[in-house]
Amino acid sequence: ILINKSENRVQFSFQWRATPFGAVMTMPVDYKGGEPSNLITKEFSSHHRYGPFFSTYNMFSGIIEEFATVVGINKDRNNIDFTLSCSFVDELKIDQSVAHNGVCLTVVAISNGTYTVTAMKETLERSNLGLLNVGDKVNVERSMIMNGRLDGHIVQGHVDQTATCTKVEDANGSTYFTFEYATNTEMAQRGYFTVDKGSVTVNGVSLTVCSPTANSFQVAIIPYTFEHTNFCDIKVGSVVNIEFDILGKYIARLQELK
Repeated sequence: ILINKSENRVQFSFQWRATPFGAVMTMPVDYKGGEPSNLITKEFSSHHRYGPFFSTYNMFSGIIEEFATVVGINKDRNNIDFTLSCSFVDELKIDQSVAHNGVCLTVVAISNGTYTVTAMKETLERSNLGLLNVGDKVNVERSMIMNGRLDGHIVQGHVDQTATCTKVEDANGSTYFTFEYATNTEMAQRGYFTVDKGSVTVNGVSLTVCSPTANSFQVAIIPYTFEHTNFCDIKVGSVVNIEFDILGKYIARLQELK
């Protein structure tokens, strides 16, 4: 709630969250303290935005718009600034959220047909962004417009960990990719696993799981996805970002609290 004394009116600020029970309206919460944040003075996540009338929670669908090309990399202490080019640079604005290989990053600069985002230390440790080189292709998706269709699944842009490609198989038109990831009992209990015909995000792409095991899964890539995302560059040994389904994490957490 924002109180505007000069205009003698009260403004309400809410945030929608997706839960296993549907979309619910909640107070914005600071990730570090777990307490309601002061909307006027505190920015608590690059994925949350606030203005004089409302706050929003940026989410993605896993439907890649195109791949951007890395044109510059600048290390700044523990952070890395990535400068990229893509076809919709002129539509971007400072402070906008864009998913890069599934990682939600904030646009911090726009210049001469390119834009720049910053990845902090934890992001670099959890994802494959630290392995990028100039010239590499990065899958990009702008955050969802909430009055449209959800063509993929709910993707937060919070990469959980990386996985390694262990097999690439031609399927007479499509391509099967197998990925393995580190896991343990605690991670599985928190929802870090895949289920057959469930959803998983690989480098920001919403995909359906095939043949899951305790630490691996397979996905089938149609020619269009192969040609229009950086799956065209993935081979055995490639490291990719994965985000497990948020609904599975909520269910796992509810089971934990019983």
